Amino acid sequence: MKPCVVVPVYNHGTPLQATIERLAPFALPVIVVDDGSDEATKRAIEAIARRRAITVVTLARNGGKGAAVMAGLRAAAAAGYTHAVQVDADGQHDIDDVPKLLAAARAEPDALICGTPLFDESAPRSRVFGRRLTSFWVAIETLSLSMPDTMCGFRAYPLASVCALLDSVSLGKRMDFDIEIAVRLRWRNVPIVPMPTRVIYPEGGTSNFRLVRDNGLISKLHFKLVCGMLIRLPFLIGRSPA
Repeated sequence: MKPCVVVPVYNHGTPLQATIERLAPFALPVIVVDDGSDEATKRAIEAIARRRAITVVTLARNGGKGAAVMAGLRAAAAAGYTHAVQVDADGQHDIDDVPKLLAAARAEPDALICGTPLFDESAPRSRVFGRRLTSFWVAIETLSLSMPDTMCGFRAYPLASVCALLDSVSLGKRMDFDIEIAVRLRWRNVPIVPMPTRVIYPEGGTSNFRLVRDNGLISKLHFKLVCGMLIRLPFLIGRSPA
């Protein structure tokens, strides 16, 4: 297994620096994807690149979290990596759990290892409720209880399966991406392995989640995925449960 880390970033220059420093002890190659960020973030990325050996992929315009992650995954595959750990730049993910993600990926190299959030009191109730609602719909869309949370962006991707999917299907490019890629990989019989991990909402932190726009995209996505489930129903019923 040859892993790397993919970090999408949009206007999170300050927390990105802390995230990269916390990744440093693991000595993993890091690909930072600048999703059309502001000048302050670009300067932060340049400063990090002077201190750390990171690869920077720059998108000319902001395309959304999904677009940034897909660009990072493709760059990772092109560089010869077999697995990519996705880590958000905003400091929500417990970086100390990266070795646990990689250990799970080594144990099941063909699986998607999905972080399952353990929230503390910093988590907004609306976000927790939204995740539970999405988990309900994902269980219907996959006829599976193997995916307790598909909105967490802390995960390890098997790049061969992922790139085959990216080459054949157009996926959501914003906050709907994390959900859709997990469901579609499950439809392709890629094993899904949940891994509990602590998720925090840092005090004073800013989120790129846009309540109306992104909830609208996610609602449309679930409608599309339910329709896709109905088309695949004989296959989903006939396969081995997981």
